[in-house]
Amino acid sequence: LGLRAGDGVALCLRNDFAFYEAGMGAGQLGVYPVAMNWHCTRDEAAYLLRDSGAKALVIHADLLAPIRDAIPEGVHVLVVPVPPEIRAAYGLSDAQARVPEGMTDWERWRDGFEPRQAPPEQMPAAIIYTSGTTGRPKGVRRSARTPQELAGAARVFERSYGFGDQRLNPEGVVTAVVGPVYHSAPNAHASYSYRSGADVVIMPRFDPEELLRLIEKHRITHLNMVPIMFNRLLKLSEQVRRRYDLSSLRFVAHAAAPCSPAVKRAMIDWWGPIINEYYGSTEMSNVTFCTAQEWLDHPGTVGRVVPGAEVRIVDAQGNDLPPRAVGEVIGRVHDVGDFTYHGDPGKRRAVEKQGLISPGDVGYFDEDGLLYLCDRANDMIISGGVNIYPAQIEAQLQRMPEVADC
Repeated sequence: LGLRAGDGVALCLRNDFAFYEAGMGAGQLGVYPVAMNWHCTRDEAAYLLRDSGAKALVIHADLLAPIRDAIPEGVHVLVVPVPPEIRAAYGLSDAQARVPEGMTDWERWRDGFEPRQAPPEQMPAAIIYTSGTTGRPKGVRRSARTPQELAGAARVFERSYGFGDQRLNPEGVVTAVVGPVYHSAPNAHASYSYRSGADVVIMPRFDPEELLRLIEKHRITHLNMVPIMFNRLLKLSEQVRRRYDLSSLRFVAHAAAPCSPAVKRAMIDWWGPIINEYYGSTEMSNVTFCTAQEWLDHPGTVGRVVPGAEVRIVDAQGNDLPPRAVGEVIGRVHDVGDFTYHGDPGKRRAVEKQGLISPGDVGYFDEDGLLYLCDRANDMIISGGVNIYPAQIEAQLQRMPEVADC
């Protein structure tokens, strides 16, 4: 299609093999995969495609119609037929799953080429669009990493996902992609799992009982999850929960949102002391890590700062705060390479503070150097001069059996 290193290809796909095929294929040319949220409205898709400058779009057949007239002129469109597993998971008809007349079928197009013999370019990371809490999404773009930066990123992922501990993986890693791959953490987990040689089970969408079935069927050893998944698993009846053999599990990590202490304790009681946690952001990378035992000893913590990372708690003037004093969290992993916001260096400068990155969170360190998060800075409510953190209210609501989620 004429794409060259530095160009972009947009991937508007649910969890499917085509995401790997197109993303890795683009990366071998030095082309940036641009992960699109497939829930995009027409206007959001138009903005993202214009902002990213993507020269090609790989998209599932049923997702094309709502945004078709928003695709900029000149963008090559490759349409992926929707496989039966995704059709079943989302209740799609055969007609919705078919490639429209006159459009290029991804699978036929892909199979029409001889294997590429040229050595690959240095593979760039995907451009991930992240909006934080306000405004248009910003495309986080990292240049192709140096060997030192690649090694630094590998150390972060090995620790976060548990792949680096051979005691846990004597026969190799079997993992599952359970979150949407357009999102930063599932995307990084999916990509690293593939590149590290793990066996990867792809879930079209998260379903709590289906996950239990897949763990038993494929003897899954490692998972990367978010707290809402724990909530939904715990809503299953005791009879359903006992129906499946989960003894293969060795390492489960979670991140991306606050986890209610009651929910986390219940998961540790059920799955054992294998529930680990990390904290980070698309821009900072993963800066802390916490084992199940550390959390049981210090409920509510997101762990200690990991080697190679720096995290500080500062006041409005940028001064470091003492233990237990709540302030803004700033940090970064130093050896994974820098990033920019695609096409918006001003926003990039705005999030940097004293050489570190501000993801917009507030929290504190305790006397032992463990980090605790209170909430997003923009979510904080001030009533009568008192700071109220919605995460505290949510944690209480989630303890109520009548509440499915909040």
